Amino acid sequence: MSLSPAAVKELQRILGPQGLVTTPEGRLVYECDMHTLYKGMPDAVALPTRTEQVQAVVDLCRRERVPVVPRGSGTGLIGGAMAPRGGVMVSLNRMDRILDIDLANRCATVQPGLINLWLTRAVSDRGYFFAPDPSSQMVSSIGGNVATNAGGPHCLKYGITTNHVLGLEMVTGRGELVRLGGKAMDRPGYDLTGAAVGSEGTFGLVTAITVRLLHAPEAVKTVLASFATIGEASETVSDIIAAGMIPAALEMLDAVIIRAINAGIGAGYPDRAGAVLLIELDGPTAEVEVQGERCAALCRRHRALEVRVAHDEAERALLWKGRKEAAGAVGRLTSSYLLQDAVVPRSKLPQIMREMETIAARHGVLIANVFHAGDGNLHPLICYDDRKPEELARAVRANEELLHACIELGGSVTGEHGVGVDKAENLTLQYSEADLNFMYRLRRVFDPDGIMNPGKLLPSHPACAEGFRPSRPVLPTGAWI
Repeated sequence: MSLSPAAVKELQRILGPQGLVTTPEGRLVYECDMHTLYKGMPDAVALPTRTEQVQAVVDLCRRERVPVVPRGSGTGLIGGAMAPRGGVMVSLNRMDRILDIDLANRCATVQPGLINLWLTRAVSDRGYFFAPDPSSQMVSSIGGNVATNAGGPHCLKYGITTNHVLGLEMVTGRGELVRLGGKAMDRPGYDLTGAAVGSEGTFGLVTAITVRLLHAPEAVKTVLASFATIGEASETVSDIIAAGMIPAALEMLDAVIIRAINAGIGAGYPDRAGAVLLIELDGPTAEVEVQGERCAALCRRHRALEVRVAHDEAERALLWKGRKEAAGAVGRLTSSYLLQDAVVPRSKLPQIMREMETIAARHGVLIANVFHAGDGNLHPLICYDDRKPEELARAVRANEELLHACIELGGSVTGEHGVGVDKAENLTLQYSEADLNFMYRLRRVFDPDGIMNPGKLLPSHPACAEGFRPSRPVLPTGAWI
């Protein structure tokens, strides 16, 4: 249902003259997130600055029976921050303040539009940091990280976003302002904070977040190990963890992405390597030194071509710059790509790497690999030319086959990016009908009218009026393109 003129006028009253976008060119900016395959333009974009405005917008949309679509920085990769049915998109970027820093309780309370990295910068001079670090942390918002339960390279040791969220203030789909959790470490009752993190805006709009702050480690050591094959690198990953070490980060890049990164960023990764491991250790200085030597010995046992230690902060930052900007460097290889986010058990990495090579050859596609090897979270970038429909079709088939292969090996359809539109129909590979029906019922407790980010997170379900399908043709295999 489109917004009525009266509703638009009411939104303008709520938000002020600069708080509502209604022009076609203005709304076009918000038609997709970073997964540009999925597009849907909102009827209006609300730009609130206060919680009361968010609550008033939700109340109006509930009366008008129009969708509410939350949006942070738009850096998501799941089609989660676009409006397939129109409605009102609520962009929370103007709510970007740090409300409270409480180092005595090692926490901070922030608004959802605060950029992830800004929080660490605000407390680093006092020896603290915010651990969740998605590769987009320079531009992604903490509210968006909470919505998708984002991960990042350092989630191997420190955990994903949900492990660092203590409390939430949220406007539910009922229009109610609720406060979940808080600074206390152990609160009685149901863990509603845990349920809300990763709900992708289907419960409501988060307006404040209390997060855990950690004390910075005494020492950090970053090691780059290169290998002739990705199989040798994969086996090294399993042996490092089996030896009882949990690196802060354990990342893998293959030959294709190495060349793109070196050309675009000049990170200095070994050009002739078939794969590299980026290993970061942190903690007490003595422990880090011992673990660094053990990791280097394990790499050499698996025939590492070179083991290089970053000698200063500048060299360490350059190595990480290559990893953090890998997705952007792919532009040197292709005009478009599909990014997978599936997970396999760590011990299955060598097997899934071999299967990936077979899938790529069968469909005639180029796959560049950069992923969180320590926890088996794959990020293959399946390259295609969007000017050639047949290439997109092959890329989609390869993507679906790879996802099925990960599930068959005991994995998951997503590790850190969330579900959105991109993964919704794939949840049936992982969950039973009873599981999904329970999730639908829980969703309806927070959003009885089904207005909050409809068509996202869960598969379409007639009983819940979830009938959205992406407006794209269907391949003979049944995969969406």
